[in-house]
Amino acid sequence: MHCKHMGECGSCILYDRSYEEMLEEKGKTLGSLLAPFYDREIALFDSPTGHYRARAEFRIWHDGEKISYAMGNIARKGAVTIEMCPKVIEPIESRMWRLLETLEASEILRERLFGVEFLASTGDDVLVTLLYHKPLGDAWQEAAKGLETSFGISLIGRSRKQKIVFSRDFITQTSIIDGREVSYRQYEGGFTQPNPFVNVKMIEWAIAQVNTIDPSQRGDFLEAYCGLGNFTIPLSKYFDKVLATEISKSSIKAALENCDLNGVSNIDFIRLSSEEMTQALRKEREFNRLRDVDLDSYDFGVVLVDPPRAGLDAATAELIKGFEHIVYISCNPNTLARDLETLTLTHEVRSAALFDQFPYTHHMESGVFLVRKG
Repeated sequence: MHCKHMGECGSCILYDRSYEEMLEEKGKTLGSLLAPFYDREIALFDSPTGHYRARAEFRIWHDGEKISYAMGNIARKGAVTIEMCPKVIEPIESRMWRLLETLEASEILRERLFGVEFLASTGDDVLVTLLYHKPLGDAWQEAAKGLETSFGISLIGRSRKQKIVFSRDFITQTSIIDGREVSYRQYEGGFTQPNPFVNVKMIEWAIAQVNTIDPSQRGDFLEAYCGLGNFTIPLSKYFDKVLATEISKSSIKAALENCDLNGVSNIDFIRLSSEEMTQALRKEREFNRLRDVDLDSYDFGVVLVDPPRAGLDAATAELIKGFEHIVYISCNPNTLARDLETLTLTHEVRSAALFDQFPYTHHMESGVFLVRKG
């Protein structure tokens, strides 16, 4: 990827080697962390080297009546104004610069504008959020309302205690996963995987691990930290019954809508934290949110966890050790390695993978598949 801001912009901090060399180096780093638990080859899933990011947030830099997009600089001291950003997917890139010109030309639209956020699908569904340090009154709404038609976008305006949605506050990403079309409604402000191309590879890797299990031995499927159903919905095809938990109300709302969108009916999405899920399955507490769910009817054989950077809490790690098969998706290889110290007391790592969600950075998304020993 060629970008004139490499070496200045703090968004892409690895730039002095080829992409292939950077990916190989990440694989070696992950291999070193997993070496105490896994001594075989780690599968490396690469990213497109440009136009790969479907979610982007830019500061707005003001210089009189001129405005520019800005990012934090590589030294983490101040910002750098940018004139290109080839990492964003084409539906964003084709709009962002013309949009900036339009905002700059309107005093009411540029005044006290401090940020622009983009969320887009690979199918050209684009949501733009304009962030302001001022109340958004009737005059601003009148000036902004034509942007949706002009740029083929959905538009949101935000300021303190204000959220103005002109048409809708979500996009729909449709991908071919495991040979099937899967659609996800993704809401503004909700968590989404930023790299839709690598996301498909992550999901298909998880499916491949499940397919190594004899169907008669899979049992039912449990997922913690399920988000909007990113893994849940494609994986539900391989199970009779699925229970998926997530603490975020907005994510559960999106997950339920995504079930309807894809015609899936064998998943119970429940709003529970991982700690509450553990308490419920151990029958330590009763939850009203589970009053319509018969936990005793499940025969769980496979669990998927995709925890935050802090990794698994101790109780959840102990709980999933009771499962025959564990799929662990990690956004922090250091806490993954820490959790494997516990999980490999009862399970062995059968396969491991690195998913390069964030090219040109040190960030590593990874996955391991564990099977109970003996």
